[in-house]
Amino acid sequence: MIRVLLADDHPVVRAGLRALLGAEPDLVVELEAGTAEDAVALAISGRVDVVLMDLQFGGAMQGAEATRRVRSVPGAPHVLVLTNYDTDADILGAIEAGASGYLLKDAPPAELVAAVRAAAAGQSALAPAIVTRLADRSRIPESRLSPREVEVLGLVAAGRSNRQIGQDLFLSEATVKSHLVHIFGKLGVGSRTSAVASARASGTIRGA
Repeated sequence: MIRVLLADDHPVVRAGLRALLGAEPDLVVELEAGTAEDAVALAISGRVDVVLMDLQFGGAMQGAEATRRVRSVPGAPHVLVLTNYDTDADILGAIEAGASGYLLKDAPPAELVAAVRAAAAGQSALAPAIVTRLADRSRIPESRLSPREVEVLGLVAAGRSNRQIGQDLFLSEATVKSHLVHIFGKLGVGSRTSAVASARASGTIRGA
C-alpha cells in the first residue's frame, strides 16, 4: 500500500482527496495536516510514502518551505505539490525545494492518482501544462528571470522597499538594486510598477 499524507488547510479539499484516493486499492490516506508545520512533523514520522502538499497555508510557513524541510530528512517521503498556483516562481520554488511533482487542483482524478503512484516510485510527476510551461521557459533563457530575481520581484510586488527586500533576503541594498537593473533589462521595462505588471501578465509571479 502507498501511504499518503494530505497537507491542505481546507478540510473540504482534504475530504475530497481522501474519498478519491481511498477508492484506489493500493492507496491509503494515513494522515492529514491542516498547517505546513504539522505537515512537516507528520511527514518525517516515517508513517507515509507520499505527501500531497498545498503551497498556500494560513500560517507563517508555506508549502515550499515545508517541502524543503521534509526532503532534508534522510529517508523522507516524496512530496507531490497539489495547488491552484501555476506561476514560474511557485513551480520552480517547489521543484527546487525537492518536490517530485507539481499538479494543479483542477487536474483530472486519474492524472492525480497516477501522479501519486509515480511519486511513490521516485519518478517525476509534472502536469502536462507545467511541462509545457517549463519547456517554453527554457527556450528563452535570455529573458528568463533567475530564482533570486523572481524572489526580489515578488517582494517588490508585495510593496517592500529596496532596504526591506535586502533585510528579508540578507542582501545589501546595492545588490537589490543590481537585481532590479537586471530584471528591468530582461523584461524590457523601466520601472518597478511595469516590472511587476509584466511579470504578473506572463505568470512569472502571482497576480494581485
